[in-house]
Amino acid sequence: MRLEIVSVPPGEAPLWVREHWVGLLLPLAQRKDAPISLLTSGVLSGPKGFFSSLLSVLTGKSERQSGFVVEVRPAMDALEASSPEAAKWWREHTPHLLRGKQYFVFHESVGRVVKA
Repeated sequence: MRLEIVSVPPGEAPLWVREHWVGLLLPLAQRKDAPISLLTSGVLSGPKGFFSSLLSVLTGKSERQSGFVVEVRPAMDALEASSPEAAKWWREHTPHLLRGKQYFVFHESVGRVVKA
């Protein structure tokens, strides 16, 4: 299953960067084809590692959001193919998201599931 981004996602990245997600098909990293509810943090203001993420959850700084889960690396590959300059922004400003297995959560209102 893939997530087609149909409108500009909310978030902390600049508008011009977020606009480049529109139209992309991203592989879903979840089994359900419906939005799921998770605790999330901002890509810039949120925690940068495991322990700070745990502290964010324990102190109530994470926010509950309903959306679709996409692994960062495949999403970045799709963005790179479409807009190298937008992908460059992510690499320069959020390098912590490119370490290990990290996930984006796209708000339920910005995407629709496309079954392959």
